[in-house]
Amino acid sequence: MLEPFYQDKLLEAGCDEAGRGCLAGPVYAAAVILPLNFYNPLLNDSKKLNEKQRYALREIIQKEAIAWAVGSVDQLEIDEINILNASIKAMHLSIDQLKKKPRFIIIDGNRFKPYKKIPHQTIIKGDGKYASIAAASILAKTYRDDFMLAQDKLFPQYNWEKNKGYPTMDHRRAIEESGPCHLHRKSFKVKPI
Repeated sequence: MLEPFYQDKLLEAGCDEAGRGCLAGPVYAAAVILPLNFYNPLLNDSKKLNEKQRYALREIIQKEAIAWAVGSVDQLEIDEINILNASIKAMHLSIDQLKKKPRFIIIDGNRFKPYKKIPHQTIIKGDGKYASIAAASILAKTYRDDFMLAQDKLFPQYNWEKNKGYPTMDHRRAIEESGPCHLHRKSFKVKPI
């Protein structure tokens, strides 16, 4: 059972990202503000749902949320600023696009840079604890999957239809056989945020 809010005094947005552990493609993030009475028994961390459930929930979230938005940072910028900074930037970009501005932000994970002067709280495994973070995890995951499915048609050798750019055995083998393409990330070093 997910908690509806971390706090209920200020309008709260939940944030999460998808694609942080991938070898290829952008990192996506979403921000979602849910209404006080929002409830869906299926809602959970996107990793605990199957593809059909994620896409069904995406429709419900987009229809019923007070506000939602998705942002992304491509592989070139990931290489430049590192994946942690890129994930945080993608979250900031998603918050930028919200039609209603939150007064409090909750974020999945343990690292975040303050967004403007809005108070925030990082929550480890937050996508399995709070409804708005779970909703954000679903939007980030499905929009990133859409991107990788479209790219799979251009680069079928990497089997992105199945692995979505994650470092599976078949993806690693395809890179060994065909070499990387321009969508592959080139650096995996971690710089300070």
